[in-house]
Amino acid sequence: DFLPLKCDACGEVFCKDHIRYEDHKCSSAYKKNVQVPVCPLCNAPIPIQKGEIPDIVVGAHMDKNCKYNPAQQKQRIFTNKCLKPGCKRKEMMKVVCEQCSGNFCIKHRHPLDHDCKGSSHPTSKA
Repeated sequence: DFLPLKCDACGEVFCKDHIRYEDHKCSSAYKKNVQVPVCPLCNAPIPIQKGEIPDIVVGAHMDKNCKYNPAQQKQRIFTNKCLKPGCKRKEMMKVVCEQCSGNFCIKHRHPLDHDCKGSSHPTSKA
């Protein structure tokens, strides 16, 4: 059962098994592709005009006006250092003591664990 179908990108004639762009490795498929390419470095969408080859446009973006910052990739997540003397732990989020307003790690977050000098004293060691 051969029904000739014409590819709307390259104009060649194919059977139903090979009409898809990928199936006949259509060299003009980029003309019909409506996806917006994304820069692999800065993750920004790159606008392309109809008929342009996405690889060339993205390559030009990377060469000229890419906002990729390698230092941004190495930002540290654990930046909140514990204020307890001798403790070197850092947490992802601030853990602030309600009494002394100091920033501590999970282990030293309770007033009794960091020898709190805040306004009120804890009532129990529980």
